[in-house]
Amino acid sequence: MLLSALTPSFQWLDTPDALDAACQQVADADVIALDTEFFRENTFFPVPALIQFTAGEKAYLIDPVAISCTDQFRALLQNSAIKLLHASSEDLEVFQHWAGVLPEPLIDTQVVQGFLGENPSMGYQKLVEYWVGETLPKEETRSNWLVRPLTQAQCDYAALDVIYLLKVWTLQAEKLAIVGRREWVDAECASLIEQTGRSVDNDQQWYTRQRQLWRLTPRQVEAYRLMTTWREGETRRRDMPRNWLISDKLLFAIAEKMPSNRFELAEVEGVKPVLIKKEGDTLLAMVKQAKHCDELALPMRWPDPMHPSFKSRFKALKKVVTAKAEDLGMAPEMLMRRRDIEALVMQDLAGEPFSWPSGWRGDCLNAALAQALEERPL
Repeated sequence: MLLSALTPSFQWLDTPDALDAACQQVADADVIALDTEFFRENTFFPVPALIQFTAGEKAYLIDPVAISCTDQFRALLQNSAIKLLHASSEDLEVFQHWAGVLPEPLIDTQVVQGFLGENPSMGYQKLVEYWVGETLPKEETRSNWLVRPLTQAQCDYAALDVIYLLKVWTLQAEKLAIVGRREWVDAECASLIEQTGRSVDNDQQWYTRQRQLWRLTPRQVEAYRLMTTWREGETRRRDMPRNWLISDKLLFAIAEKMPSNRFELAEVEGVKPVLIKKEGDTLLAMVKQAKHCDELALPMRWPDPMHPSFKSRFKALKKVVTAKAEDLGMAPEMLMRRRDIEALVMQDLAGEPFSWPSGWRGDCLNAALAQALEERPL
């Protein structure tokens, strides 16, 4: 059934009093569905354009262009009701930046789907089709949400997103109860909140996303780590996109060359005079810091993922994760991410203590993972 002609019930909120009154209407709800529309092309932080919430058949559409967050809405975001979101990572950034708090306790319906099936990245329209058997309109997905007034079609689209989120969750919750994985979902969603709130810690770990670290020496890795940490903090402070300051690719190239002065920095492919003028001294200072870092404080050398000893260990651990995921009828990446498997392999090769999965993941995997490593594949 196509719902593009359906006009859902919604209320537009563009004054603090109207927002507070709407909060009162849903204050006693057990579950509140949330969504956001935002713009993010020339800023680091997402610019909120619309914030939607509902506890039933009527949606409330907040205009964050017209009003700031109120204390009552902050309280609503953190009361005891379940807060429903789908694919929540960027939405959580919106709430953190606009409201100053995160919605919790959180249930992310995309996370739930990962625990109930083999597609942990299912989009919202497909999720609704899968659970409710209806097709939501897609025409407004890429529309300009900052233009005022919004069209009727935009408002309908935004309202339907949160109204149907409740319908999806009702059915998902029933299935979760049958398979007994609600505690797993709660733990995973709590970790999403925790990670969103740890921006500085995340800055310091950004360098580990680079898939080519094995090409660098430990001192080069340290230079890259220092520069990416600096870049993350600066783009947040200046509220600008990462690549507008300097890209990961260019930071990696600088780490490879380890320049000692502006002339050597200028020889790095992609480095332009304007970057040298504005940021050259800062970048060179971090390279120098890495050059003089104590040997014991350097990151360990990243192993070559194509080396036979790495590949054989990774394959053995991946086999364990895949087999267990098949037994559970869920996506392997919901059990253990690739980077976490790689971390175990690196620890094994380096003779370091293992960072075993914790909680329910540990219960499911650790014995089999340990056995696979004890076999010491060549």
